[in-house]
Amino acid sequence: MTIMISAQPVEIPGMLEARGISATRQRREIARVLLGKAQHVTAEQLMDELALHGQAISKATVYNTLKLFVDKGLLREVHVDATRTVYDTTTTPHHHFYNADSGQLSDIPLEEVAITALPNPPEGTVSEGVDVIVRIRNR
Repeated sequence: MTIMISAQPVEIPGMLEARGISATRQRREIARVLLGKAQHVTAEQLMDELALHGQAISKATVYNTLKLFVDKGLLREVHVDATRTVYDTTTTPHHHFYNADSGQLSDIPLEEVAITALPNPPEGTVSEGVDVIVRIRNR
């Protein structure tokens, strides 16, 4: 099973195993649907897409695999609000527009957002990163 990443063919089992992920059938199918293109998907959208391809994968397996892919750096989690998490296949640093009317998330290149200062983190912690979500609505 091969997917295209940055116009280069990539064998899914090898890509998963290189990240320390056992390449089970379910994980290979989830990777095939998710990682072949830049996209933003919810767990529910992923389950719908898997079903369209005839893949019956349990909800628990989908959520566990998404968490594993995030932990291993294959996906980014974007928390657009307290009840909605979107998974982003672009793992390089960037920001997002979130359209509250459509639910669509779109990328903002990192260099288009200027942050001139951040507060010092609390004692005993370090900054991990900054994720900017610009909330928009249709006119």
